[in-house]
Amino acid sequence: MSEWEAGLDDEEAGAVMRTVVRQLKLWRESAGLTQAEFGAAIGYGEELVSSVERGRRIPRPEYLDAADEVLGASGKIAAMKGDVAEARYPKKVRDVKRLEAEAVAICSYNNSVVDGLLQTEEYARAVFGSRRPQFAEEELEQRVAARLARQEILRAPTTGPLFSFVLCEATLRRLIGGKMVMRNQLERLLEVARLRNVDLQVLPLSREENSGLGGPFRLLKLKDGAAVGLNEVQLTNRVITDPKETTVLDMRYGIIRAQALTPRESLNLIEKVLGES
Repeated sequence: MSEWEAGLDDEEAGAVMRTVVRQLKLWRESAGLTQAEFGAAIGYGEELVSSVERGRRIPRPEYLDAADEVLGASGKIAAMKGDVAEARYPKKVRDVKRLEAEAVAICSYNNSVVDGLLQTEEYARAVFGSRRPQFAEEELEQRVAARLARQEILRAPTTGPLFSFVLCEATLRRLIGGKMVMRNQLERLLEVARLRNVDLQVLPLSREENSGLGGPFRLLKLKDGAAVGLNEVQLTNRVITDPKETTVLDMRYGIIRAQALTPRESLNLIEKVLGES
């Protein structure tokens, strides 16, 4: 459980885990079990049970499942798995995920890497692995898991938002993770591009005009009519809510889409690059 050590440096995640820990301890004590007896019953050591109940370790899903069964909680403990999983992710990821859940449309332009919502696990790991100074192994795995968890929103074509992605052709040809990782990533792009709620376009390197040279950005259009921009650059993550600025991003994104290939033409280019790999 080393990668589930509690690195809870924000109050929200800490509050969630304090609630979970309190419930686990109450259920155990109500069953009349010591930490050692409870640990033996669920297949874990007393030290680990103690660490969980002191908030030093985040209980894994299988820990909560076993606790639910042994303590006869009828699903009440297992139901906390979703909250616990969310608490593992960095606050920034949780905040973005909430915004995405409120969006009716998500627009993304990237000239550096494939958008996180479209990344395969291997590609995401290679992206995070290229960071300098390097992430610790535990943090790298945490970030990969968080990125993959955000992709659940793509699997709701009728209830989720509409997606528009524009990728610079360079993101298709940059060998992040090596040839096999990129082949799998290109295949993933072809798969996602055929979803009914997704428009995926490629901005070719041969285009003389590219209004996205300022770098990647995302624009989320929310249910209440507001728009939020997300801009991530070196050492800085910025949420943009000023209507004057989000209007500029909206206009700029529209121009970038017009400069890019159509979705059908983009599919053909992705297939061409895949064939060349």
